[in-house]
Amino acid sequence: MCTAAIYQTKDRYFGRSLDYDFSYQETVTIMPRNFPLHFRKAPAGKNRYAMIGMAFVLEDYPLYYDAINEKGLGMAGLNFPEHADYKPYQEGLYNVAPFEFIPWILSQCADLQEARALLSRLNLVQIPFSEKMPLSPLHWIISDGVRSLTVESVKEGLKIYDNPVGILTNNPPFDMQMYFLNNYMALSADPPADLFSKDLKLHAYSRGMGALGLPGDLSSASRFVKAAFTKLNSVSGDSESESISQFFHILGSVTQQRGCVHMGDGKYEITIYTSCCNLDKGIYYYTTYENSQITGVNLHHEDLDGETLISYPLIEGQQICMQN
Repeated sequence: MCTAAIYQTKDRYFGRSLDYDFSYQETVTIMPRNFPLHFRKAPAGKNRYAMIGMAFVLEDYPLYYDAINEKGLGMAGLNFPEHADYKPYQEGLYNVAPFEFIPWILSQCADLQEARALLSRLNLVQIPFSEKMPLSPLHWIISDGVRSLTVESVKEGLKIYDNPVGILTNNPPFDMQMYFLNNYMALSADPPADLFSKDLKLHAYSRGMGALGLPGDLSSASRFVKAAFTKLNSVSGDSESESISQFFHILGSVTQQRGCVHMGDGKYEITIYTSCCNLDKGIYYYTTYENSQITGVNLHHEDLDGETLISYPLIEGQQICMQN
């Protein structure tokens, strides 16, 4: 399961955590403008914009988990089991396979307005990458770091939601996640007020009692509430260091530790990586489960007019700075 978020200080930030029980050996992958990007059913065209993101590259095709383009638009796909429903080919629409969706949007859309125009004619078709790589049930967040959309292909059809909190997790569907926030309207970062009873005199007995009642389990519904509260109440300086540090702390509030989510057969779901992308500067930062040091890859340090993918393997071993 996963969590995606946006954050804004002086610059705009977008990123996600990937929670799973094993890795596909994903890499930070740059797709330059002249990479020959083809789609199964949608018309192929020259890429307008280069992009950088986390991908599993298979047969020279980047299966992006999340990415941003050079114009500052970001997108991530998150697990959406039991609800994702992909459709047959439909004439007159943009028929896009789910594994193509991120590069299809980011290669040609500079902003949310352009993305929304394409989404109005989108049909996510049930075409897997291959027999050995079946379709994943996903829904998506698309964001410019200030505003966000959530896209869900469900049994009733394609749903496009404005996402005012800039957070996405997994189940239930996004409209229900937003509705459930009503259960937490009394949450506050301030110490709790004594409202229990007129007949009792109660008091806060320690520091650190702000956000009393905030859920702390690792279910996607609870992570949505916790990440939304943390992000919407977040305060930091606007330097790059302060901003990305705060972003990693926001997603760190819902990180999964090995041993807490048992998947059976001795397997545990963990936060394999966490990303934070500066949408204004085109820098992809990440940490991994074993390596808490922040590593960055700059999109603009590469030849963006190239024709081949550029991939950077993740630095996964812990980096420790000894002071003596």
